Amino acid sequence: MRKIYYLASCDTCRKIIKSLPTTANLEFHDIRQNPITVAELEFMHQLSGSYEALFSKKAQLYKEKGLKNVTLTEDDYKNYILEHYTFLSRPVVVLENEIFIGNSQPNILKLQKALSNE
Repeated sequence: MRKIYYLASCDTCRKIIKSLPTTANLEFHDIRQNPITVAELEFMHQLSGSYEALFSKKAQLYKEKGLKNVTLTEDDYKNYILEHYTFLSRPVVVLENEIFIGNSQPNILKLQKALSNE
């Protein structure tokens, strides 16, 4: 599987996608138009090792729901990600059995390097 989970309306996601090699040959999955499935999330969990790693604490709903004042379990992270797309840290790129989560510069540089080494 070679897939990028992103939000089409997100400027940061668009900028990152534009920075990727045109030969990347990724399947694009807009998580607003096509919510992720339980199976897709479980596969991401297998690769990342935790639902918390996939969870965005920058989401407006995180603040609105007051979740920073609550101790969340792995099941909570999973359920919130499945409940609303904004809880998935974006973008998430899956290259076969490797996963790249979020928009931090070191992560994007690792992704670009992995794609350019192909």
